[in-house]
Amino acid sequence: MVHEHFSCVDGERLDTETAYRLLVGCVAPRPVAWITSVDEQGVVNVAPFSSYNYVATSPPMLAVNIAKRPGSGHTKDTARNIALTREFVVNVTTEDNMELMHRTAQEFPPGVSEAQALDIPLLDSRHVRVPRIAASPVQMECRLDQVITLGRGINTLYIGEVVAFHLSDAVYDGRRVDSAAMRPIARLGGPFYAALGEIYNRPMLQKPPGGEGWTPPSKTF
Repeated sequence: MVHEHFSCVDGERLDTETAYRLLVGCVAPRPVAWITSVDEQGVVNVAPFSSYNYVATSPPMLAVNIAKRPGSGHTKDTARNIALTREFVVNVTTEDNMELMHRTAQEFPPGVSEAQALDIPLLDSRHVRVPRIAASPVQMECRLDQVITLGRGINTLYIGEVVAFHLSDAVYDGRRVDSAAMRPIARLGGPFYAALGEIYNRPMLQKPPGGEGWTPPSKTF
């Protein structure tokens, strides 16, 4: 399908609200990082962020962009906690835990734990003080590696090294994670989420690290 008619929006002087609306609509679907962190008193914070992905494999590293609060410009609790303790856990969101994850996106008063307010079961981590969410089939313990302020200072990128993967037997066979069995949830623009939907199988044309899922192609083009 060839698209013949386009609207062109100049991004050079775009206001924050318009830029956000365009980006979350265009960059989709986006995985959701359901992040647990703790403050100096040990209060557990739980919040979802969809500006997130993996950024390195040696060592394994994740990055999440956390914007300041709209209007006030204050730092969000998750960002503050990560900068303070240098630890956090990324829990994978799924169809089974989507409703609970979504509820943690609401504003809670300072010092109030979403885990306690919403009765979210937690598990101890192995290498970090931050607990994991029991309802998630995949939990990744992270230690902060870098903090990068982006653009006009509204957004900050937090890069963490994954120091432990906790993988449910329901989705992990000892070698690979079954993404279809995990049933992950992705974020779209506005109030919308999405499940995996139809899955397409195509041969890999370049060999990835470790050769996972790769077989030599019969021809290159």
